[in-house]
Amino acid sequence: MKIYNTITRKEEEFVPLNPGKVSIYACGPTVYNLIHLGNARPICVFDTLRRYLRYLGYDVTYVQNFTDVDDKIIRKANEEGVDSTVISERYIAEYKKDAAGLNVMPADVHPQVTKMMDKIIAFVQTLVDKGYAYEVNGDVYYRTHKFEGYGKLSHQPLEDLEAGARIEVGDIKEHPADFALWKAAKPGEPHWTSPWSEGRPGWHIECSTMAREYLGDTIDIHCGGEDLIFPHHENEIAQSEAANGKEFARYWMHNGFITVDKVKMSKSLNNFFTVRDVAGVYGYEPIRYLMLQSHYRSPINYSADIMAQCVASLDRLYNCKKALEAALPHAVSAPFDPKELSSYEERFKGYMDDDMNTADALSVIFELARDINTTLKEETLPKEKLLEMQRIFLTLTGVLGLLYKKDENEIPQEVMDLVAARGEARKAKDFAKADEIRAQIEALGYEVKETRQGTQVSKKA
Repeated sequence: MKIYNTITRKEEEFVPLNPGKVSIYACGPTVYNLIHLGNARPICVFDTLRRYLRYLGYDVTYVQNFTDVDDKIIRKANEEGVDSTVISERYIAEYKKDAAGLNVMPADVHPQVTKMMDKIIAFVQTLVDKGYAYEVNGDVYYRTHKFEGYGKLSHQPLEDLEAGARIEVGDIKEHPADFALWKAAKPGEPHWTSPWSEGRPGWHIECSTMAREYLGDTIDIHCGGEDLIFPHHENEIAQSEAANGKEFARYWMHNGFITVDKVKMSKSLNNFFTVRDVAGVYGYEPIRYLMLQSHYRSPINYSADIMAQCVASLDRLYNCKKALEAALPHAVSAPFDPKELSSYEERFKGYMDDDMNTADALSVIFELARDINTTLKEETLPKEKLLEMQRIFLTLTGVLGLLYKKDENEIPQEVMDLVAARGEARKAKDFAKADEIRAQIEALGYEVKETRQGTQVSKKA
């Protein structure tokens, strides 16, 4: 498998630090509101990465944090007149609802900043002891000039990064590019006791601490949106490598941005959509499909037309799945060599191995669906071939986390028992009884029809 590594700007063969095991750290949400479409992309993309690595046989440990103390959380808590934990716990719960709706598996560990404070303070103290950080008036800053590799992820020299920063009046940082590791609390803010002040951590230090705590000094893959490359991920590297004396992450993966009707998503432009809003119109699964129908590093556009296309594409896959399920009970045994279908899985794997090219991987699934539909039109349905088609179809859609929606039109057992009884009556040529049972089925709101693939039952329109 090859991965485009942001830090080297090229595709590299993926070789994990420990054979057979993969460690992944994914930056999670700041929990002050419902997640939006921009949040959904890395959540879905890197969930798919985890699924694919497990499909390849790797033992994957996946860590995704919750930032549960932050200026935005504090501001919202003050507006509502509640403790900040009320806000953070509320939106962690809401995140989990949306993640489940998107079929995103829970992380192996979901650490929270407020539950890691002792570890964070110890990490900052290590940087102070090593001369990479300094304290002024209860705040602690990181000395960017001391870390020789600063800028290697964003590929900008420190001088250029410095030019974009400035020292405000009254600012007491040694250099403009220095960033906060610990901040003395303002009146009314949540705070923790540290050697420097009653305060709280800066944003970047939390991820360095959590990654080390749960994945060790060096992790295999660190991932997130491309907006995190600088300053967040750049600062994580500086902190972690200074403290640990080792490479922080071997591979860096970043997904592209989302536009709305080809315009950058923003609250000020009134084109800002939460996942909950969009799911209310289209359902959750078309959102996941949207995130996978393009390469993860490419920008993608959200619009009503595109979402309608996503819904239609999923309908094609679901229709194929249902038709196959309906046909299998009527299939007959026939000679079959599984090698006839091996190219589907091989080509799917080839695309996914090419920097997780989900767009072309999806095209393989649709080719398979067309082959399934063609096979279902044969006079005699070949059982072994259809079973292998079903296995491949469900395996590949499962790797992408698709076709997980429960059938809303699932037929109650009472109706299925009547369908079976009607079938027995037809076999016995007791057509009067068969018609009587059909009337009972229709009275319950369902209808039956005979097809070449056998009896089919569905909810009445």
